[in-house]
Amino acid sequence: MGMDKIMAYRFPETTMDDWKNKAEQALKGKSIDTLNSHTYESIILKPLYTREDGKIAGYPGSPDYRRGINPLGYRDTKWHIAQQISWQSADELTSKLTDAFAKGQTAISFKMKRGNEREAALAASRFSASYPFAVDAGSGQADFIAALGEVSEDGAITGYIGFDPLAGISTMDLGGWEKTIGETAMKHPNLRTVLVNVGVYHNAGANAVQELAAGSASGVFYIEQLLKAGMDIDAVFSKIVFTFSVGANFFMEIAKLRAARIIWDKIGELYGATESVRGMVIAAETSRFTKTLYDPHVNLLRAGNEAFAAVIGGVQYVHVEPFDSLEGATPLSERIARNIQIILQEETHLDKVADPAGGSWYIEELTEQLAEKAWELFGKIDALGGMPAVLESGWLENEIASTLAQRVADVKARKQSIVGTNVYANLAETAKAIPEHRDVWDHGIGGTRLSIPFEELRLKAAALAQSGKKPSIGLVCLGSLKESKPRADFVESFLGPGGISAIRSGIVLSVADADAFIAETGLTRYCFCSTDERYTEMGLAILSELKRRHPGVVFYLAGQPGPEEKNDWLEAGLKDFIHIRSNCHDFLANMIAEMEAAVND
Repeated sequence: MGMDKIMAYRFPETTMDDWKNKAEQALKGKSIDTLNSHTYESIILKPLYTREDGKIAGYPGSPDYRRGINPLGYRDTKWHIAQQISWQSADELTSKLTDAFAKGQTAISFKMKRGNEREAALAASRFSASYPFAVDAGSGQADFIAALGEVSEDGAITGYIGFDPLAGISTMDLGGWEKTIGETAMKHPNLRTVLVNVGVYHNAGANAVQELAAGSASGVFYIEQLLKAGMDIDAVFSKIVFTFSVGANFFMEIAKLRAARIIWDKIGELYGATESVRGMVIAAETSRFTKTLYDPHVNLLRAGNEAFAAVIGGVQYVHVEPFDSLEGATPLSERIARNIQIILQEETHLDKVADPAGGSWYIEELTEQLAEKAWELFGKIDALGGMPAVLESGWLENEIASTLAQRVADVKARKQSIVGTNVYANLAETAKAIPEHRDVWDHGIGGTRLSIPFEELRLKAAALAQSGKKPSIGLVCLGSLKESKPRADFVESFLGPGGISAIRSGIVLSVADADAFIAETGLTRYCFCSTDERYTEMGLAILSELKRRHPGVVFYLAGQPGPEEKNDWLEAGLKDFIHIRSNCHDFLANMIAEMEAAVND
């Protein structure tokens, strides 16, 4: 074929119906709708998105700011690497900040210690002429800013030093807070001081819609308070910064940050704020809700994914939680956390493209749906009296608790995987105790982590092992290795999240083989593993004889036979079946409770 013919060739046009027909052929007649999935935000995710799904999104740096607040993205203004530094003394804080700035940190960020505001101010003031602040000062905000003012020139402080009274305490001294905001605005005009901590709701288990609605309602509450205090609407908007925790659902988290800017721009428009101040400034941190106590190195992957989503979402400050922070971060883990951001800037070149997600039909549609649903929930919160009212009544707490219950149920049943915790658990790992979450607020909304239910099981299993009763189950492998291995592997992976080990037999072809394995191991629980055919051929007969010889031993079966066969097994003395639809957590919790009871008898 000549070049002219190649250039003239046109591929045949295809339609969505053509794709659906091909997809349903591959699905062997099932509807394409079976490929849809549902999110915790009640959004239906389709298997394919087209141009019709994506709204024309405008340009970066212009309303509605979904594509970011800077026209060139990070090309002219990079996001700030704002790793929160832990410290015990002013000298240590000074030393750590000095080291962090030498190794790539670009914002003054640390964890505030109530009662140590003056020491923190003295240490941080050494760097305030060169770097912006990124500090949640909590209820010590006024003292910290005052101490900074004693050692810094007026107008020299930039970034944010914020406090979110709604997120932190139930009884608020708004008069004192308003005074701090007003006085600081006069003395430090380039410093943001009104913090909306949306991460509180994320770390309690909220979905993206609930986070967006709660954050928007909190922002509106502060607007109203400061307007009443006499501030101009543009001045109010120029003082607000939002902090978001970024979770594991990569595309949803990107869309969440984009939707947040849409909503905030709309609120600003309704209040009459000028366009130049309506761009939402966002400080992001990787989620603590998704982090695990066991197999902590997997937290590196989680944090990297979450930081990546935050940057693509267009934030201005980023903190990456060190992978081992649940048991106390080390200099190595703090350095790795900081380097994740440096890699995102220097090696993935995310600072070279304005809005990398722009034009993705999937992300654009997610953004639209989140914004619409969050605006509706925001309106409901407003109708109920606003954020103070829904926090005081417990309404918001109940809404978030309902979402958390769904998340936990899915994790317990392994519909949602947590690598290293409810799947691929490493039984060689140990842990001392489950650390308390640091965000526990008076209004009842407290932080948690999704992996805690399985971590509790692991700690109970470890306690049993320390008492000399290591929790173990024997796997009776009927037939050849090829026949028994698939289900033996499944059972072993099913038991691991509870800290229960599996001991496999050799090839079992008779009652004598199984009896010898029981005599050798001396365990109290065993599970048959093989194919359905082997179960029918010999499994039931072997179980009946073993129960006669060992009436106190508990037996399980890997798999889920039909109703008639199931009854036969139960009548023969089987306790239960282990299969893919079993609730992993509840099954293991019952098993461990029985083991604990046996030890205590």
